[in-house]
Amino acid sequence: MKILVLHGPNLNMLGTREPEIYGSMTLGDINTTLMELGKEFGADLKCFQSNHEGALIDALQDAKTWANGVLFNPGGYTHTSVALRDTITALGIPVVEVHLSNVYAREEFRHHSMISAVCRGKIVGFGWRSYTLALRVLAEILE
Repeated sequence: MKILVLHGPNLNMLGTREPEIYGSMTLGDINTTLMELGKEFGADLKCFQSNHEGALIDALQDAKTWANGVLFNPGGYTHTSVALRDTITALGIPVVEVHLSNVYAREEFRHHSMISAVCRGKIVGFGWRSYTLALRVLAEILE
């Protein structure tokens, strides 16, 4: 089982960026936690973060050649990117959308996701645990 864990813009600032919203764990901490959890499922995880939409699209397109599924936190691109939506549609592998904060308890513009409709599901609002919940669900889907 091979899984891409894809992190969008500003997630490299976790631990210092608005910890009251996003928590105190760094992106490295989250990736380490996921890698350890993935071992329980026999999953091989590749983690990647970019602040650039094109790099995220490239990573998704590349995942089509090797991954069985994707965990994706598109960050701010969630609400704006038709290009990421189109890429996910073309993948043919399950993608689970992940968000640390409860986007529905925040600003109105965060309530709409351009990609949710083309993902297998969406987990929001549980901080770093959103990622672990998403990994468990994705592993079950892939089994």
